[in-house]
Amino acid sequence: MAKLSHINERGEAHMVDVGDKSATERRARAEGIITMTPETYRLIADGTAKKGDVIATARIAGIMAVKRTHELIPLCHPLAVTKVTVEFEPLPGDTGLRVFTEVRVKGQTGVEMEALTGTSVACLTLYDMLKAADKSMEISGIRLLEKSGGRSGTYTATAQNEG
Repeated sequence: MAKLSHINERGEAHMVDVGDKSATERRARAEGIITMTPETYRLIADGTAKKGDVIATARIAGIMAVKRTHELIPLCHPLAVTKVTVEFEPLPGDTGLRVFTEVRVKGQTGVEMEALTGTSVACLTLYDMLKAADKSMEISGIRLLEKSGGRSGTYTATAQNEG
């Protein structure tokens, strides 16, 4: 089992010292799914949701969440993120959306938590903006799809762990 980097030799949580690490290009991509009724999906597709453009609002929320991840996750470092994209893909049968967040940085630590946080908050924002129409929506499958850069190298989700 790998040693947990956020646990010191006394078993206490601590912030990892990244001061000696080289700044390298780092990238992470995460996804999440929000399912809903076809009627609720049509509110998005037709642009008729009462709260306005839910996709644009969820995209901005996801970007903001990436930039503030260090304020939400206790042991994350604040990062000078260089790029964030939040994209949406319809699910088959108009039953919801798949949300993708990609984050890039040139830094001393990775951006996996930022990508996961951006995806989570984008999904939560969609729920918030559509809950008047459909309280039964479900958010699921939030996971890291891939990451690159840093000491641990490259990770890509395999078919075994794909949802």
